[in-house]
Formats: sequence, C-alpha cells, structure tokens
Amino acid sequence: MKQFKEEKFRLLRQGVIYDLIGMVSMTIPFLGPFTDLLWAPYASKKMRDMYPGRDGKIAAVFVFLEEILPFTDVIPSFTLMWLYTFVWKSQTSTQMITK
Repeated sequence: MKQFKEEKFRLLRQGVIYDLIGMVSMTIPFLGPFTDLLWAPYASKKMRDMYPGRDGKIAAVFVFLEEILPFTDVIPSFTLMWLYTFVWKSQTSTQMITK
C-alpha cells in the first residue's frame, strides 16, 4: 500500500513538472509556438508511458492536441489526468462497490 501511495504522488509530481514545462513556452515570444512543435509529441509519449491502457492513449491524444494548438498551453492536462485516475475514477469505483 505504501508503494502504491509513493507511486501515485510520484506521478503527480512528474505531471505538475510536465504541465509547467508546457506552460513555459507561452512566455517566450515568437519562439514559444515552435517549441510546442517539439514538446507536443514528447508530452504525448510521456502521457502514454505514465498512464498505460486505453485511458492513457486517450489522454496522450488530448495532450498532443492541447500542446500543438495555440493558446491552450494553460490547460494542466497531466494534472487533470492524475485527478481523473486517482480521485474521480476512484470515487466512482468506490460508489459502485458500496451500492
């Protein structure tokens, strides 16, 4: 159980860092959009690596689009995926079991 908790929070830390890196490109005038062209495929791969399975594949497509489209870098997609995986999805599973 302790190992699961450590892994869970390691994914959160890693996700926050990736979200911050993705947002930094907005602060670089003229060069920012070009860095997104490099960052989008890398971020997509990292999302697939962090969250294997169907949900991870869907999130990888979402993060790719979010990074490649202009003015969407403010969306914290890695953090949202963590919340979905460990908070919202867990609550739904728990509610289904108790009913």
